[in-house]
Amino acid sequence: MTGSSAVSLWDETSEEGFQALPMTADIKTEVAIVGGGYTGLSTALHAAEKGLDACVLEARQIGFGGSGRNVGLVNAGLWLPPQDVRAKLGGERGARLVDILGEGPDCVMSLVERHQIRCELTRSGTIHAAHSQSGFKDLARRAEEWTRLGAPVRLLSRQEAEEKIGSSAFHGGLLDARAGTINPMGYVRGLARAAHAAGARIHTGAAVTKLVKQPDGWLLETGAGVVRAKSVVLATNAYSDDLWPGLKQSFVPIHYFQVATVPLGARVQGILPERQGIWDTGQIMFSLRRDAADRLIIGSMGAVIGGEKGLSERWAARKLKRLFPGLGPVEFEKSWHGQIAMTGDHLPRIHRLDEGLYTPIGYNGRGIAPGTVFGKAMAELIAGGSEADLPMPVTGVKPETMRGLKAGFYRAAFSANQLIKSF
Repeated sequence: MTGSSAVSLWDETSEEGFQALPMTADIKTEVAIVGGGYTGLSTALHAAEKGLDACVLEARQIGFGGSGRNVGLVNAGLWLPPQDVRAKLGGERGARLVDILGEGPDCVMSLVERHQIRCELTRSGTIHAAHSQSGFKDLARRAEEWTRLGAPVRLLSRQEAEEKIGSSAFHGGLLDARAGTINPMGYVRGLARAAHAAGARIHTGAAVTKLVKQPDGWLLETGAGVVRAKSVVLATNAYSDDLWPGLKQSFVPIHYFQVATVPLGARVQGILPERQGIWDTGQIMFSLRRDAADRLIIGSMGAVIGGEKGLSERWAARKLKRLFPGLGPVEFEKSWHGQIAMTGDHLPRIHRLDEGLYTPIGYNGRGIAPGTVFGKAMAELIAGGSEADLPMPVTGVKPETMRGLKAGFYRAAFSANQLIKSF
């Protein structure tokens, strides 16, 4: 159902309950961070730990955007196989990005442990499931390269995938032992708590309406006052607006929706018994996981269509029936969607918008580990590091080719997919 004001199931079930303070006066700081998601709060936490005065300005609430609406799969790497990343970025830079993001889940899990973030962390890995024989061949190519690089991945046969997932619908899978799952809202609120404890100032309800370059830095205007900062990080990703001209035109926005069942108890003991999260190799991919309360959360590309017993719930019911014929009818508790920033080459970006003004953007649906890692890198840069040490080469902003047409095509295709597969 969609009647609740909560942005997702995770908003309602998170054990972390960080409450930020509203902005009540003008602020002077070393680094202003616009956006209270994974990237912004990782930047704030790591900057504060380096002794920098950091201030986070979030327009709504912590985790309101993609961070609180995420699937919660803490995956290593990017959508692209490692060899394709190297081909696009060049051998040295590509290999470095593969290494950095290969260690991304460990970065997340280390923060969870160090700050005792209550986010239902599991460490049993994730499974990339083959929806077809061609999908399995793609996974075999990925597995071969990750294995060459020394990563703890394992190609699963059809029978092994059935044992791990509890469904015979897949042609095999790729199990990545580096990965895991979290309650994504619990994690982002935990980052906020840790950043605040380290000395960062965090304000919600502080929408930045204007950004003006000054001789000694930047002036950010909000409805509650102004912030003066030496450096600024725009950490708004798929929720970027018109604050900086052309930024939101640099990616294609797409939605990803999820539907959660009520807790199913013993009925789901044979489904994902080790609690790995999965996503498949289909062009319009879907995801599935089981949370700590034994709900099944299933999702796919597109927006929620209809409320209780609407199209998205019918799609979810039909999909679960196909995957798990013995499960029987289920009731749904919550449905929601978030927004993803897709780039044409499926690689993230780090843009230098002006002197002292940066934005990491375009995670292509891989926000948790890359957002955490890129936020840490931003803090290191602002603390005196070099752009050459960033995970990605620094670039200027370029508009995404045929952005409007692509966005419209994706909306239509994803809606049609829900309709066709709901029968």
